[in-house]
Parts: sequence; structure tokens; C-alpha cells
Amino acid sequence: MTAGFDMTTRYLGLDLANPVVPSSSPLTGDIDHLHELVDAGAPAIVLPSLFEEQVIHEALSVHRSLDQAAGATPEATEGYFPELDTYNTGAGGYLDLLTAAKEELSIPVIASLNGDSFGGWTLYARILQDRGADALELNIYHIAADADESGSAVEAMYLKLIESVRDAIEIPFAVKVGPYFSSLGSFAPKLSSAGADGLVLFNRFYQPDLDLETLKVKRDLDLSRPSDSRLALRWIGMLAGRVDCDLAATTGIHTGSDVVKMLLVGADIAMMAAALLLNGPGHLRTVLDEAAAWFQEREYTSVNQARGSMSHEHVADPSGFERANYMKALTNYAPDWA
Repeated sequence: MTAGFDMTTRYLGLDLANPVVPSSSPLTGDIDHLHELVDAGAPAIVLPSLFEEQVIHEALSVHRSLDQAAGATPEATEGYFPELDTYNTGAGGYLDLLTAAKEELSIPVIASLNGDSFGGWTLYARILQDRGADALELNIYHIAADADESGSAVEAMYLKLIESVRDAIEIPFAVKVGPYFSSLGSFAPKLSSAGADGLVLFNRFYQPDLDLETLKVKRDLDLSRPSDSRLALRWIGMLAGRVDCDLAATTGIHTGSDVVKMLLVGADIAMMAAALLLNGPGHLRTVLDEAAAWFQEREYTSVNQARGSMSHEHVADPSGFERANYMKALTNYAPDWA
């Protein structure tokens, strides 16, 4: 990494060596890959999400297996094993990964949780805290598909969920949300007030496709591209300095230039997944070196000095974040064939 530039930052109360954090992905679900990411410069790790539905499904499967022999003999009126009242085997593998990461890595470990019920959010948030997670990321993957569910009802659900988790745990947590709110500028401060220590912008909802041969809905996984980062860039630029919580940029962060842009508009960290899946853990070092070199060449001394210098509040022409940018882009565009 280029010497002479201070890359340190702070996120969710954690002091980080640099602002480029591997986000939740299959890569962070393997302890060997976690070590490779640390060697490449990862300042913290976000583990893959623990899904409440998976935990419940696996637990119910165990219950069904154990109950098959119930009543077969006088000794097995309730099955051959005790009820799993306090132990849920579905979370076992995830908790083992969290424990190993905490024991073997020298950096903060952020657990990720994707709940299905309010009780599940708070229960598993406490479990992850008790197993040593330094912080938590709530991956709220909610598609408002019910036509009878109003926008205000969706927002109220988010706020109630955040308040319940805040009441249940003491460690800091961030909320990973999607961009589909009618007034994100108004809603984001409410998320912070409800107890979120950080916002991760944005959750990438995978879109369905149709297989025209089988006439079935396909669930293909398309990794992000650098151009996908512009949505987060716009909103972080407009929210920086206006919400009382940390801001993390995610989706479309592939290069050092992408990281630089997010820091300039006000992000505390930039999170990467797709680029690491495509190029391997070592790509993180390349990104860090590119970002540090850009800042040093322009005589910045630290990430803290650069952060937010091109946010909506500080940029010379803030209309570039808003509708004027839309009008100029359309009126000035000239296709190659013209």
C-alpha cells in the first residue's frame, strides 16, 4: 500500500485499518478464504447471512426425524431424544464459523442476520452477540409484494424491527436496506433514530427472469457491475452529514476508483463482494493500493480529510445529485451510430 497516506477509518464504533470491507458473500463463509482476505488487507469481515428460515427448517427436520419412533416402545413415548427446546441445530454451522473467525482472525467480525419474524430477529441477534460478534448487520430483504400493504406500513415495520433489536442487544448494528422507498431522505434519519448505528446502501434485490423454453421463473444470479454503484453514490452523497449514523456503500464497488468516489461523497466504508468473487481475495490489495495512490497523488493525507468533501452539502454544484443531472444526461447524450 502506498506509504504516507492514513487509510484508517471508524465504522460502527470499530477502528479499522482501512475503509474497504469484504461484504457478506460465499467468500466470507469459508475460514480459509477469510484468512486470505485478511492477508490481502481486509480491516473487518461481514459473514454471510444467517437466515431464520433455514434455522427453523433444519430444526423442524431434526424434530421430525427424532419423533418418528415416538410411541414405538414404552421407553420412547416422546421419541428417543429430548426435545430441542433451547438448542437449535440449524444455526450450528454458522455459529461454528463465527467462533472460528473470532478465534483465528485479528480483525473485527461482523455477523449478518436475515430474519423472518420479530421474535427471530431478536433471538438470533442475541445469540450472535453472545457468541462474540463485534457488530451485526441486519439484512432486511423485504419485497413489498402485497398490494394491500401501504408504504407507511412497510416503514413502520422496519422501524419496529430496528427498535426491537436495539432493545435486545448492546453491540452496534447496521441496517442493510433497499432503495425502494418513496422518500429515502426522510426515512433514513428515522432508521437512525430507531437505533441503527449505520446504514448499508443498498441491498441488491435479485430480479427474476423467465425461461421461455420451460415457461418457468428463473432465479439467476447476476453479479454487480461498477455502474451499479451510482445509486449508492447519489444517496450517500445526499445523506452524508444529514443522518446521525455511519454510512456504508455496497453494490458495484470493483476498483480503487469506486472506493475513492464513495469516500468523497461521505461513506465511512466501501464494501465489496462481486469483484472479490470474480478476481479472488487478492484483488482487495489491488483496490487498496489504487485508492491510496489516488489520494496521495492529490496530496490528501487521510481518509478522514477526504471523506464528504464532495457530498451534496459541500460540492460546488449540488444539482448534479438531483434532477438536473437527469435532464443534462438525456439532452447531452449522443449515440455512437448518429
